[in-house]
Amino acid sequence: MDTTQDWKKRIVFWAGAVCVGLAAFVFAIGSEYVNVLYHRITNFSPLFPLLLAPAGFALVVAITHKFFPGSQGSGIPQTIAALELQDMSLRDKLLSLRIASGKILLTLLGLLSGASTGREGPTVQIGASIMHTLGRWAHFPSHDLERGLILAGGAAGVAAAFNTPLAGIVFAIEELSRSFEQRTSGTILIAVMIAGVTSLSLQGNYTYFGTIHSTINFGVEWAAVFVCGIAGGLFGGVFSRTLIAGSRGLPGRLGVFMRERPVLFAAGCGFILALLGLLSGSTVYGTGYHEARQILEGSGAMPESFGILKMAATVVSYLSGIPGGIFSPSLAIGAGMGLNLSHVLPFAPAGAVILLGMVGFFAGVIQAPITAFIIVMEMTDNHAMVLPLMATSFIAMVISRLICRDSLYQALAQNFIKRFN
Repeated sequence: MDTTQDWKKRIVFWAGAVCVGLAAFVFAIGSEYVNVLYHRITNFSPLFPLLLAPAGFALVVAITHKFFPGSQGSGIPQTIAALELQDMSLRDKLLSLRIASGKILLTLLGLLSGASTGREGPTVQIGASIMHTLGRWAHFPSHDLERGLILAGGAAGVAAAFNTPLAGIVFAIEELSRSFEQRTSGTILIAVMIAGVTSLSLQGNYTYFGTIHSTINFGVEWAAVFVCGIAGGLFGGVFSRTLIAGSRGLPGRLGVFMRERPVLFAAGCGFILALLGLLSGSTVYGTGYHEARQILEGSGAMPESFGILKMAATVVSYLSGIPGGIFSPSLAIGAGMGLNLSHVLPFAPAGAVILLGMVGFFAGVIQAPITAFIIVMEMTDNHAMVLPLMATSFIAMVISRLICRDSLYQALAQNFIKRFN
């Protein structure tokens, strides 16, 4: 029979899941608002980012170092690192309400500066921080914090951010924990359901990129699966390896400057981003959500160089040290790559090739193929593409591992673990 303490823990836990959904909703609305605002600024003057991006990047990094250390970057590596750290005080430096609030504020400031970053990765750290903090307040036992609350908070963050509940569960299993224990399955599932329902009730029932009906037929069209899988693995592996190497420090004098003058280095990154923005016709700024949707729907002209310029903009934004994720930008890069490949694969539907490009690059980056194809499938409501998306994801993962042996998020998490040990 359940005790009063059991019910207390359940109520705290359910309330935490609701809070994750609310936080994801507020973050999504804020991200959309600043993204639209920034594009209005660039429409007014494409040259304005040459001033705004360096100043904004410098300000965000200065605030991060002074008030919110541990909030830089994606947020997923911090969540993974927190799961592995045994010292509660060290874990609190990565997961706390202060970090969660800073993550939201600084990611929005970064987007307002034109950064090529996303909100989905940060939402994972925000969700894990909320659940971890509530668990501490309720005096939950340590194993529940490690495999229940933190995993559930991260999974709920993905589910609420993308409105993809199944992807949230798989992400917790495949990426955050790299293993699955039966005793945490109910915790994760309930958190995803509650956070997803909360977000759904506020934002409505939507798919992230709308409904895409394109599909690949068996036969010659399946050649697109292999081409997109190989290309996605190659470019995704190079992208991941670049981020991992950059996070460990750049070589030579530039690396010294990066360590000793992080604010000035961030300003320089902002200036490079602005130059990339000018080259791309202001298409590489922000999350990449609208650009990816335009590519999928064929509703707007994108430069042929969009994919490679968006990749460069995302690398520069990440290396600057500002908070922000790479989920949305990676999907946009993949859409740009798919658009390019659709021109050399005329025998396959262009919309389907773009989807395969998205999942191929995304899987190549995160090396979590099940998460990759489920996210893309749920975001586009295209169940007819399950097999092609799945095959492309696994091909991309295999190719990516030939180039980058370490999983991106696991490698970045080790940087935080080493810093505290």
